[in-house]
Amino acid sequence: MQGFPGGVPDPQQLQATMLAIEQACSLIQVHMNPAEAEKVLSSLHSSLMPYQACRFILETSLMPNARFQAAGAIGDAAIREWGILTDDNKRSLILYCLNYVMEHAGSPDGYVQSKVSAVAARLLKRGWLEFPDQEKGAIFFEVEQSIRGMHGPNRQFAGINFLETLVSEFSPSTASSMGLPKEFHDQCQLSLEVKFLKDFYCWAQAAVFNTADEILNSNVTIPEEKACSAALRLMLQILSWSFKPTLEHENLDARIKSGLRSDAINLRKFERSLVKPGSLWTDILISSAHTTWVLNFYTTLRQKYSYDTLWGDSPIAVSCRQLIVQLCSLAGAVFPNDNGDAQIEHFMHILSAVILWIEPPNVIAESIRNGGSESEFIDGCHVLLSVASLTSSSLFDNLLKSIRQYGTINLLSALTSEAVKSVLDNQNEEETWGSDALDILLETWNVILGEACADKSPMSADGALAASNLFKIIVESHLKAAADSAFEDSDDAEYFHVSVSKRDEQLALYALIARAAADTTIPFLEQLFSERFARLSQRDVENDPTRTLEELYWLLLITSHVLTDSGEGETLLIPEALQAGFTNVVEVAQHPVVTLSWSIINFSRQCLDPGIRGRYFSPRLMEAVIWFLARWVATYLVPLDVSREIDSVGRHGSQHSRKLLNSFAWDNNQGELVLDFVVLMSMVALTTYQGEIELQTLTCQKLLASVVRRKHTCAYVVQLLLLLLTTPSQRSLAETLACAASCIKDPEASVQYLRDLMGPVTGCLVENASRSDLKSVAHQPDVIYMVCCLLERLRGAARATQPRTQKVLFEMGHTVMNSLLTLLEVYKNQSEVIYMILKFVVDFIDGQAVFLDGKETSVLMSFCLRLLQIYSSHNIGKVMLSLSSTLRSESQSEKYKDLRALLRLLTNICSKDLVGFLSDSNIEGSPDIAEVIYVGLDIVTPLISLDLLKYPKLSRDYFVLMSHLLEVYPEKVAHLNRDAFGRITGSLEFGLRSQDGDVVERCLTAVNALASYHFKERLGGRGGLGSQVMESDGSNGKLQESISSHFLRLLLQLLLFEDFRMELAGSAADALLPLLFCEQELYQRLVHELLEKEQNPTVKSRLALAFHNLTSSNNLSSTLDRPNRQKFRKNLRVFLGEVSGFMQIK
Repeated sequence: MQGFPGGVPDPQQLQATMLAIEQACSLIQVHMNPAEAEKVLSSLHSSLMPYQACRFILETSLMPNARFQAAGAIGDAAIREWGILTDDNKRSLILYCLNYVMEHAGSPDGYVQSKVSAVAARLLKRGWLEFPDQEKGAIFFEVEQSIRGMHGPNRQFAGINFLETLVSEFSPSTASSMGLPKEFHDQCQLSLEVKFLKDFYCWAQAAVFNTADEILNSNVTIPEEKACSAALRLMLQILSWSFKPTLEHENLDARIKSGLRSDAINLRKFERSLVKPGSLWTDILISSAHTTWVLNFYTTLRQKYSYDTLWGDSPIAVSCRQLIVQLCSLAGAVFPNDNGDAQIEHFMHILSAVILWIEPPNVIAESIRNGGSESEFIDGCHVLLSVASLTSSSLFDNLLKSIRQYGTINLLSALTSEAVKSVLDNQNEEETWGSDALDILLETWNVILGEACADKSPMSADGALAASNLFKIIVESHLKAAADSAFEDSDDAEYFHVSVSKRDEQLALYALIARAAADTTIPFLEQLFSERFARLSQRDVENDPTRTLEELYWLLLITSHVLTDSGEGETLLIPEALQAGFTNVVEVAQHPVVTLSWSIINFSRQCLDPGIRGRYFSPRLMEAVIWFLARWVATYLVPLDVSREIDSVGRHGSQHSRKLLNSFAWDNNQGELVLDFVVLMSMVALTTYQGEIELQTLTCQKLLASVVRRKHTCAYVVQLLLLLLTTPSQRSLAETLACAASCIKDPEASVQYLRDLMGPVTGCLVENASRSDLKSVAHQPDVIYMVCCLLERLRGAARATQPRTQKVLFEMGHTVMNSLLTLLEVYKNQSEVIYMILKFVVDFIDGQAVFLDGKETSVLMSFCLRLLQIYSSHNIGKVMLSLSSTLRSESQSEKYKDLRALLRLLTNICSKDLVGFLSDSNIEGSPDIAEVIYVGLDIVTPLISLDLLKYPKLSRDYFVLMSHLLEVYPEKVAHLNRDAFGRITGSLEFGLRSQDGDVVERCLTAVNALASYHFKERLGGRGGLGSQVMESDGSNGKLQESISSHFLRLLLQLLLFEDFRMELAGSAADALLPLLFCEQELYQRLVHELLEKEQNPTVKSRLALAFHNLTSSNNLSSTLDRPNRQKFRKNLRVFLGEVSGFMQIK
């Protein structure tokens, strides 16, 4: 082929290369010497101009894997060498790949053809902005002829497959890496969309039309069916394209009035984006009745293969159904401006065909259980979800009424019932069809009923009745499943935990359905709960209550979701559906929400009776009770009185019901009684159920945390003071109790409360640290346990620091500072105690930093300096790792925990709040924060091995500290000793080569800080970092050079010869600019050496121009101000786009 790159081939060399590649592929297939085989294959991919050898392998080798490797090598080499290939070379490679695919379209080794097709698509995109449109048109003309069936079904399939690959290559989410900026990909995407994408769809459409009759009339599988399936997939792929928004006039108000939505809804579990190709696509998608034809085609195929229960899983059936599902998401200006009539008709056409896939639900479900395919049922559920996400609930319900005597919501209810039954009947089976269908159907309910439904249109009476019936079926099915599981020995982790995210999501969606018909579902729940409670009360001692207790457990979970929302971190409000409902209720005692709430609370009170508690209240049931109470208290007791606001709200006469719900909990002092009961419940949970970590955590972090969120409720937790010394969940309980202090109105009372709370803790710690026999008793297990408990309490209180409590908590910390230093000395070989001391100091500084004045900061810094010195003097954390593998593993783990705590400590000390306060103070003898930090660094850096930096969390903590530290105190680096300096810069060099983009960015920030400081110091006539040198490998052995020289070489190496990520180009430019200013002579020399080594005159010329433009374009000046940095960022991005390909040729 004329223009094919690579020069005149040597036949013997080509044969030898092919044999080597075939042998390597054979070795990999039989798992023999894979490292050597990979090395051979890698040499082909990375070699210079391998095109002739790859072509020879593609055309000659009988081994498919060898041909596959040759195709990949062509793509890799062409992208890498794009800058040195001529225009003829580029065109020849693309046309060769396309011709190869067409000529071998009938080959059984389809994966080889797919690879060659992918290479052609990748190269075409790489040259997309270079090639004129007429050249692209010429390439696509041949592809179009094949797709339209001019050259037989095999070539037809090959052409469609190429366009599939091309569209995928141009889509941002599936594009392959080319080392080019995002702007390049965006331009290619927009160009393809505007000029060719619609044509591609028309060609695929034509392919389906041309093959449809043959497929329908044939009694056997024919090659045209494969091409038709591929064409349908291509149409689906094009409709999944992220179309650019167009400014087209739409009568949105009219559409909204007709019940249509104009914006996409964020779904919980499924990706759904609106397909908005614009009015230019109206002719092929809407006016031509395209959707109707696809629906009829699938329906005819379905009838033809009705005898085959598994036909629904065939490629053509799957492709056609997925296209139909995607057509449901059409929206926007593609429909004519007719007040939404065309779009509504579009939905009705789809629904009238799809209903055959899912109706009647019980018959379809039975067929699936008997071995039939479930894919059609699942896709039908997806159609309902897509339609629901684009319509109001009323329009969604009415769509089906034109062809059935019931609404769409009734159908949705029936489908959901079958899915629930299937899930509960097959709980021990993995990945059942029922669970997939249930997820989709519940998401549909969420769209109709939940917050996603922005228009909040009321549900019809029929819809509410359907929701009510569905919820009753759900509850009865789950109660039966709960009772049946009562005597199972389940090892499922979900069984033992009250709050599991997946189950919570499902229960929350069940709750939405219940609230849609709250006037019937809430009384239904109250009836069920009362019946089970009464059944439990009437049982004789001999009867086993396990089944009833399991039912009560599940009722507690579902009821808490129905009556409350989760609202993590927010003030919970009574659900709007409950407030707006029950308009006919007059007396509070008759309100279903009230009666259900008191019914559960009365049941919960039974646990205070030791006898009843021992018989019925297992830890698991107690968890459910505590969890319900936490949510209920936060929703009905904690919120402030909003009755005054309700008077101004006019919503269909529901004000009275709103007032009842927002005030009933506090009527007749019932709120105080409930809070007293909550405190007693907490005491029972924390003292009676020892060792139940889940229950203890729920009590402290959920129930008590809810109580202390408001001033009018937090006073009740003061009764728990005595528990502080006994509960295992000491940190969270201490934090909860300390938080309560900020809600006490009287400042003096608040301070006294905290002193009463924490005084015994600090006193006990100080007393124990002052014992004369401490060294002899300190290592007794009970003493170590007590010290750990005290530290946990201190840490919990420190985490609760707030403006009103800061002073007294600082006083607490100040009181124990010397004692902590003593304990650090005594427990130098107890890693657990050391770690707890460090974590307390980390949390203490984190909470105090924003409040401290200069004197307090000085005290804290003196303490931290002494703490670090003691830690260092005992060589804590430095363990001989060579003793044994066990010791090595344990010591690595201990070092990891200690180091993370130390890094957090140093980062908190380095916070700008502390720096600002201490820099403003003139306290004599106060330590320099930088001194404290660098003492810490002197401890930390010797322990930071390259192996430890492979731990992602530790690595991020370390480099966050380094970047922050070098930005704030770069001048201190000049005074570090050589070893300490070498460790810091060595770790930065390691970080720059990390695979973690955040770490690389932090390191670039640190290098920028060092280089900027050095440049500014030299500009002022000072030495900067001139006294610091680094060792690196030179051509004549070890080379000593300045830090700026070293990092300039390193950055140029990363940018030019390694796979550098373009998203980091901005940070790299910020680091490179001051390095260029510091080392202009070295930069010029390195550029000169690079150009001299280049033998290709074309590359040499382009490279010289790129380097020149890097430092001269955009009127770049010799300053480090923001505008100049922005200019250099642009220059570097252009530079990398220009040279990154051919400079990575080794």
